[in-house]
Amino acid sequence: MKNANRTTGLVCCLTAAWLCAGAAQPVAPSSEPSMPVTAAGLRDWIGQMKDNRGLPYLIIDKRSARMWIYDRSGQLVESSAVLLGSAIGDDSVPGIGARPLARIKPSERTTPAGRFYLEKGTNSEGEGVFWVDYDAAVSLHRVRPGAPGDRRLQRLASATASDNRISYGCVNVPIAVFNRSVHALFQQRGGYAYILPENSDIQHAFPFLTPLARRQDSKAKPAQPPPSWKLSP
Repeated sequence: MKNANRTTGLVCCLTAAWLCAGAAQPVAPSSEPSMPVTAAGLRDWIGQMKDNRGLPYLIIDKRSARMWIYDRSGQLVESSAVLLGSAIGDDSVPGIGARPLARIKPSERTTPAGRFYLEKGTNSEGEGVFWVDYDAAVSLHRVRPGAPGDRRLQRLASATASDNRISYGCVNVPIAVFNRSVHALFQQRGGYAYILPENSDIQHAFPFLTPLARRQDSKAKPAQPPPSWKLSP
């Protein structure tokens, strides 16, 4: 939830042009062997285009309920399981940030997909968070105990991603990971969160990606994306 001391969560859409062959050359191999191909392609595009603008960033793959944290130079700092919105979906319901939790339907508890500027802020309970989308009251924060039946710590520790859907839309991060990596890297200048879609096309979440890649080389003809980079149904 948010408070009156607003810290704006800037949502900046990308494009799907990291799928173009000329813009997707690997910059630095990931040390995380289980990183999905789509997430690795986005990571390589960010490095190639310097899209993080000299700031730290993180990539969240909702399908695997996992996050990869990178420093300003694009080096992998840490990866971790995360808890996400309990509902499947890639958009926040308009006006949801102004509603009390009791009025948010189970089907509306989504974690939005896209490119977001993470800015340090404080929620209504005085807890330090990083806003993903302030207007939708979606933030990235330390995992909370929740209700006794939530078993949030156990969900984070499980080997499966299917039980990591429990929040109202916020991204819950293990406390130690938040303190040593997220807070340490993002507290001064913020950074970016790239959240991959789970049931919509990649262009829906990153609609400006193709123009960015084409501007890199206006004479290059866009190539067809490798099939392995497409989101599976």
